[in-house]
Amino acid sequence: MPPTTTSDRPAAGGVTGRVAWRFLLVGGLAFLIDVACYNLARQLLETGPLTSKSLAFVVSATFAFLGNRLWVFDQRERRQLATAYTLFFLVNVAGLVVNLVPLAVSTYVFDWTSAVAENVSGNLVGVALATLFRFWGYERWVFPRETPAEAREPRRTVGP
Repeated sequence: MPPTTTSDRPAAGGVTGRVAWRFLLVGGLAFLIDVACYNLARQLLETGPLTSKSLAFVVSATFAFLGNRLWVFDQRERRQLATAYTLFFLVNVAGLVVNLVPLAVSTYVFDWTSAVAENVSGNLVGVALATLFRFWGYERWVFPRETPAEAREPRRTVGP
């Protein structure tokens, strides 16, 4: 049997290094798409900060879904496309709320409305918090290790 590499061994919580690195890469690309779309909407379309972030979210989340389904969690059992995208979208909507909180606080509580302040609160602080939440949500609900039916089946034991 060939030796296992570090990337094949599960890390804390059962996540392999391969999954974690791929998740971060897809997330990094989705982040760049999100920032670009946010700034394009904010500057070219002249939409408000929350509307701009919401539009950027839809574009980057769709990219992230495809990357996660086809590459990051490619070893996992696949749900039907509509079910997987719906769950993915719901986890990302919750992640969007997590992402919007720092932006809303900095904009509407502290009245920090410069482009730098909006990018720091929305695209750094918000994204970091939302990334942690989304990874947990994807692992738990969107791309689980076993199907819900398998998890409910009682485990059979051998012996009396």
